[in-house]
Amino acid sequence: QVQLVESGGDLVQPGGSLRPSCVVSGSNMFAMAWYRQAPEKQRELVATITSDGRTTYSDPMKRRFTISRDNAKSTIHLQMNNLSPEDTAVYFCNSMPLHRSWGQGTQVTVSS
Repeated sequence: QVQLVESGGDLVQPGGSLRPSCVVSGSNMFAMAWYRQAPEKQRELVATITSDGRTTYSDPMKRRFTISRDNAKSTIHLQMNNLSPEDTAVYFCNSMPLHRSWGQGTQVTVSS
């Protein structure tokens, strides 16, 4: 079975940075993605990364977020800079395009 374990979320002030991680176990990593879900909103795609490292971002994230992967550690990261309250959400990782079972996510809260 494939397990997805997100970590690294925190409470941060506007303008701050965080770098959550997602550890993938039970399967080789192929294309992966970060998603987020704000309170009472649907889960939305944040960024994707292919097996060879090609990345895509939703337009609001492109200038502030960077997705990366470490195949040796079976881990993907999301560097988030210049955070705003609108970035407050639970952040999840998953495979693309076929989703595995969702993990618990990691809470990111941006507040002054």
